Amino acid sequence: MSRTASPPRITIPPDLLPEDGRFGSGPSRVRSEAVVALAAAAGDFLGTSHRKPAVKDMVHRLRTGVAEMFSLPDDYEVVLGNGGTTGFWDAAVFGLIETRSQHLSFGAFSAKFAAAVAAAPHLEAPVIIESDPGTHPQPVADPRVDAYALTHNETSTGVSMELHRPATGGLVLVDATSAAGGLRFDPGETDVYYFAPQKCLAADGGLWLACCSPAAVDRIERIAASGRWIPPFLNLGLALSSSRKNETYNTPALATLFLAVNQVEWINSNGGLEWAATRCDQSAEIIYSWAERRDFTIPFVTDPNHRSAVVATIDLNGVPADEVAGVLRANGVVDVESYRALGRNQLRVALFPAIAPSEIAALCGCIDYVVEAL
Repeated sequence: MSRTASPPRITIPPDLLPEDGRFGSGPSRVRSEAVVALAAAAGDFLGTSHRKPAVKDMVHRLRTGVAEMFSLPDDYEVVLGNGGTTGFWDAAVFGLIETRSQHLSFGAFSAKFAAAVAAAPHLEAPVIIESDPGTHPQPVADPRVDAYALTHNETSTGVSMELHRPATGGLVLVDATSAAGGLRFDPGETDVYYFAPQKCLAADGGLWLACCSPAAVDRIERIAASGRWIPPFLNLGLALSSSRKNETYNTPALATLFLAVNQVEWINSNGGLEWAATRCDQSAEIIYSWAERRDFTIPFVTDPNHRSAVVATIDLNGVPADEVAGVLRANGVVDVESYRALGRNQLRVALFPAIAPSEIAALCGCIDYVVEAL
């Protein structure tokens, strides 16, 4: 689907525009208050050693804040590492899967982890269960596998799934990159709930976090000591030992750490995950009900139980989505284009906690205005 080079010249009235026009699904909107706080702290924080107290305290605050936000069991550990979710997939290939894994593949990102495992010469071919974009499959208990790879929210399609542990043994590894901090879940149904902070946590990328059960910690330590060759940058054993000292193995992006802490503490101060998830639910109700009332829009995910409350995908009928997105961008409302590889005539809108439901309502009004003008 080609991008419109020059969108029609349509000016949206200022009173219709949202206060902040950033609705991208990642990197996400960063709250202006967090940016101000970072600037105020810059002189004592940015440009300082990540082995010294100022940064180690920030890592400690992030680890404890995440544990509080998710109400993690006392014996779970929050581990940090460099490289984002893509880096964590490679680390999991080396340090979490012993022999064979099962993967639910229902979008671009869930498929990438499955592909990384399939290419690993030291692992057996993974079991991959696929479903069409806009839906999600279910895991199947399988005694042949030692890890189940689930995706809490598929960012490319706007599909979310409830997390349930399969009946047989095996670690449950959950990609929560666009879900963490916006969707409810039971930590006991997971062994590794991992994510990057550039979505619901309203920070920059380049970091991964993983909430690990005792079984996952045992697997990490056992594989790290087994003699399996693991590049140090991808060694989860090193990441675990570093995190226990409130450090990262390599130098982290300090601004990312600060912004993630600010967002986690903001969520916790307002009521925690339940508050943030309720806020996302309100935004989801606004945009999906709006889409169902219009004759030119329809939610891409047809099953309401599978519709994401953090990323909404809306198909347009009879209206070029690229033109709509282009006009919005020209008016300062940005990053609502569809996921490039999906190739649909649709808009994709982030509903993350940093975005107030009232701004989602304003966005819907802007789309109405643009479509009317077109």
